[in-house]
Amino acid sequence: MDTKKIITLFLAGVLSLGLVLISSTPKVQEPRQVYRVYLKGKSLGLIESKENLENYIDEAQKTLKEKYDVQKVYAPVDLDVEQEITYDEKISTTENIYNRIQETSPFTIKGYSITIKGLEEKTEGEETKTQEDKVIYVLDKEIFNKAVENTIYAFIDQEKYEDYQNGTQEEIKETGRKVEDIYIDNKIIIREVNIPVTETIYQTEEDLSKFLLFGTLKDQKKYVVKEGDTISKVAYDNQLSNAEFLVSNPQFKDENSLLFPGQEVTLGVLQPQFDLVEVDKVVELQEVKYQTEIRYDNNLLLGTTNVIQKGQNGLSRVARTDKYVNGAFEATMTIREETEEIRPAVNEIVVRGGHAGGYAADGYWYWPTKTPYQITSDIGWRWGAFHNGIDIAGTGYGSPVYAANNGTAVEVGYRSLDGNYIVIDHGTGYYTLYAHLSAQYIQRGQVVERGQVIGAVGNSGWATGPHLHFSLFKGYPYKSGYVVLDPRTLY
Repeated sequence: MDTKKIITLFLAGVLSLGLVLISSTPKVQEPRQVYRVYLKGKSLGLIESKENLENYIDEAQKTLKEKYDVQKVYAPVDLDVEQEITYDEKISTTENIYNRIQETSPFTIKGYSITIKGLEEKTEGEETKTQEDKVIYVLDKEIFNKAVENTIYAFIDQEKYEDYQNGTQEEIKETGRKVEDIYIDNKIIIREVNIPVTETIYQTEEDLSKFLLFGTLKDQKKYVVKEGDTISKVAYDNQLSNAEFLVSNPQFKDENSLLFPGQEVTLGVLQPQFDLVEVDKVVELQEVKYQTEIRYDNNLLLGTTNVIQKGQNGLSRVARTDKYVNGAFEATMTIREETEEIRPAVNEIVVRGGHAGGYAADGYWYWPTKTPYQITSDIGWRWGAFHNGIDIAGTGYGSPVYAANNGTAVEVGYRSLDGNYIVIDHGTGYYTLYAHLSAQYIQRGQVVERGQVIGAVGNSGWATGPHLHFSLFKGYPYKSGYVVLDPRTLY
């Protein structure tokens, strides 16, 4: 081969190799600014524009806009979009990312979360626990404000509330009642948030008022009035207190309002979502019932009774503060420095033939607390449970509790509901129960006399404040055949 051909072939090879090298050199990519979409912390992919995704969500959710009457729909609360620089050309479409979001998380709308902080409450034992927080969603804060106002009016007369708010209450002169304070005990936190559309969002004050009062939007039980029905009878037969019945049926002024056959009433069990507290100052004339002192004389025939001093009721002007929570009487405290005795009570003195013998003195029962006092709760249904006695308050923590009659202490102990309690068998089929005591001064099996100090007023067990729970039973309490009686029938 001649030299010229060799040179030609060599140049051709070099040229061919150069072309191969040139063609195999990678193309240099420019960096791109994109956005990575995360849902619940997991990447869904890359998109070119965050704004395009937000607009796509808003435009695609016309149904939500119409349902909630809003101008804009937003991404889920657990969606994050972060800017990123990449050379990767695998960019997802906005529609593809939207579809993946829609399958996983709810979209949101602008509104307000209202957190009602739970309060500490006493359990059936001596422990306390904190109630769960309640979270409510609204689009307009004014809906919540109006619903709260409606709930207040369910428990407090509107005119009385407005007089308190406006400072136009009449001052107490000789006697009377005046609102000292009205407040919601719970802390309420309001924040502007994006609300997931899967949450319950209250759009009307009527719906929210119903929830704040009953704890549900479900329709409450209805009852058609029959001949002979009264508010007290209908309430009791359906395990409601008169107060609960009246809150559910605001068309009635009080428990003495008349019902007529065929009338439909609501039997709602109240579950208020916050504690509305009303504190009143009360000044009233209170009759102080005399006690009867019984003396025994073995020289007299058995069964003989002589009254040697006739009893006379006293009169006191009593000042106190009453506390109500959601319309229910909770506690009272006597203002000692403003309470005065106008006329002292004169005890009746009775001499009876024979001796006490540990049995009840029929017809002569001793009131179990000091005076003056306030009965804060009667026998009957309240908050879905049956209250089997009367609550006597206002005598002060640690004040004496007296045996209502002669008898034997058959139980002296503690249980979660009653706290420190005593049960006395009066030997005639009657038993009395004294609960929530701060102290017990007698022992099981001990014979006690009528009027003997057996304990002290307290708030042990399930009690909201110092008071004596006093019950009367025919038959041993909570055993077969026992009957609950109103102890006031003995006095």
